[in-house]
Amino acid sequence: MSQQLGGQPILILKEGTTQNRGQEAQNSNFAAAKAVAAAVRSTLGPKGMDKMLIDGIGDITITNDGVTILKELDIEHPAAKMMVEVAKTQDAEVGDGTTSAVVIGGELIQAAERLIAQGIHPTVVAEGYRMAAAKSLQILESDAVTVKANDTAMLKKIAETALTGKNSEVSKNLLCDIIVRAMTFVTDADGNADLAHINVEKKVGASVDDSILIEGMAIAKERGHPDMPKSVKSAKILLLNTALEFKKTEVNAKINISTPGQAQAFLDSEGQMVRTMVDKVIASKANVVFCAKGIDDSALHYLTKAGILAIRRVKKTDIENLSRATGATVVNNLDEIRARDLGSAGLVEEKTVANDEMIYVSQCKNPKAVSIIIRGGTEHVVDELERAVHDALMVVSVVIRSKKVVPGGGAPETELSLRLRDFAASEGGRAQLSIEAFASALEIIPRTLAENAGLDPIDILVALKSSHGAGKKTFGLDINTAKPADMLKAGVVEPLRVKTQAISSAAEAAVMILRIDDIIASSKAPAPAGGMPPGGMGGY
Repeated sequence: MSQQLGGQPILILKEGTTQNRGQEAQNSNFAAAKAVAAAVRSTLGPKGMDKMLIDGIGDITITNDGVTILKELDIEHPAAKMMVEVAKTQDAEVGDGTTSAVVIGGELIQAAERLIAQGIHPTVVAEGYRMAAAKSLQILESDAVTVKANDTAMLKKIAETALTGKNSEVSKNLLCDIIVRAMTFVTDADGNADLAHINVEKKVGASVDDSILIEGMAIAKERGHPDMPKSVKSAKILLLNTALEFKKTEVNAKINISTPGQAQAFLDSEGQMVRTMVDKVIASKANVVFCAKGIDDSALHYLTKAGILAIRRVKKTDIENLSRATGATVVNNLDEIRARDLGSAGLVEEKTVANDEMIYVSQCKNPKAVSIIIRGGTEHVVDELERAVHDALMVVSVVIRSKKVVPGGGAPETELSLRLRDFAASEGGRAQLSIEAFASALEIIPRTLAENAGLDPIDILVALKSSHGAGKKTFGLDINTAKPADMLKAGVVEPLRVKTQAISSAAEAAVMILRIDDIIASSKAPAPAGGMPPGGMGGY
């Protein structure tokens, strides 16, 4: 960037800085955003395909989860990164619909590109998009179906829709049952559910059908001592947040020993301190101890002799969840253990799962934290299954909170497309063209669902529009019959929040990209000479 001053060019930006202006900058951004949408489009819907991603060190990820694909891709273009942010926001807020959000965003950009080519100013397009997005949210809100938070049949349908099209589809009935039961345990009276209280452990081996829900906790730890009992029935559980070991002084102290007897006396007193601590635990009548900190070997020896099952160095989050599952209070001071601080469980046992020891705390009464053990034949299957279960848990929690659902299968997008065209006609002016473009862009969802299922997208769109024109608002694409069908009756339902979040975030990203007309990129710092920093692995 330079200015002329008396015939002399004045350089404003540092040497090496590049600048793209106007149409060139817009074309670059549009192409990047469309490329991101194209990367995930084939994964959309129940017949979507998977992507195999291989990172720099050779690790493989096989998935059709939009946000996982975009996170794994090493994207450099700034406009493309903005589209990735759309997927990340969608995932963080509602857990599902990441691919839909990115695909709609890409189609909005493509529609805007056509309008700009016709001479319409980007700010006019952006204003029309904002109006269309606001109107879309109103329409969705008015058409949403209210459900009860305890309607387990509807919650299972919500989970099933989230799992459909994933590798987990073969066992979706089992998984839907596990997911909905898990959510009912951790949801409080106000309808709030914290997914941190559902501990999902994945273990390679067996098959997906062997996945289970534990009404309690499964912790990836083993017994502190091999002679401790492997299982304890009618467990009385003590949760400790203090170490059962000799405490070293916090100051550097020197102990002068002049006779051999003094050394032995010092060691004896150290052992006596540990013994006193263990006696307090034994006196509490607990027969299972979970400790967030260390338990030294002599303490483990005394606990083993007392027949107590002890597990040391348990994660803080696991201790908190154990407290919710068993009703125990976390004790920070051994002198303050009370009978009411102990929790209970029907069974605590150590099991070997996929060659790893795990502690199962099960048969808890009304647990407020539970565990899901996911099984699968290979590591990649288990990883993808975990992503699918996370998405399903998220959408079920969203419905429990908001109590509003909409039909799936492209039904809401088709309805919005028709209603937005009527809205555009009533608005008039130049904004009318961009509202119509927004309406057309939403048709990308039913079109892509049809394409991915190997159907003719034109025929499907015509049939869907015809159904919606006749007032059948809940009709979407039935993949099996290749015809429009009532999605509510078919059980294909999604949370309202998934749709509203996808449309609003896609529209916001598209408007932001539209309004950019100048890209100024600073030059990158040169790599160190010789390819390695001084002193780095020279003689490797």
